[in-house]
Amino acid sequence: MASLILTVIGPDRPGLVRALSQAVAARGGSWLESRMARLAGQFAGIVMVEAPEALLGDLAALESQGLRIVGQVVGSVEPTGAPAVAGESLTLEVVGNDRPGIVRDVARILAESGVNIEELTTGVEAGSFTGGTLFRATARLRAPNAAAVEAVRTGLEQLGNELMVDIRQAGQGEG
Repeated sequence: MASLILTVIGPDRPGLVRALSQAVAARGGSWLESRMARLAGQFAGIVMVEAPEALLGDLAALESQGLRIVGQVVGSVEPTGAPAVAGESLTLEVVGNDRPGIVRDVARILAESGVNIEELTTGVEAGSFTGGTLFRATARLRAPNAAAVEAVRTGLEQLGNELMVDIRQAGQGEG
């Protein structure tokens, strides 16, 4: 068995996850972890499975159902919940008026501070009071040390008052 990461995209319709999971199960594989969503009428996701590498050939048959799947063999699988790297686990929440470049600006600050993004979810929604569009992001981060956490706080503060930012360390309330 190999650890495989699969990226999946295709027109959204019922049964896509079923088709993918049946292919994994038919090879005696195990579905370990996934992140999937409907975006602009498309179904998109990333899945980690443990299965024989022959599964990658089987998945080509799903292209006739409209799915495009790219697979990659990866190294050993970490136990669920184990950090990918050493350091401090953080949760970052950002809310503000939508504008071009918010993700770029936040990602720059994180990268310059040596902070790794382990998971990122973003979206836009109608602002209930302003009538404008609000941007929301939630990220699970891994900081190498307390100095990196402080660098992120300082950098995000410099983005201005237009964004509300909350950084919480694992096991703590608001920060």
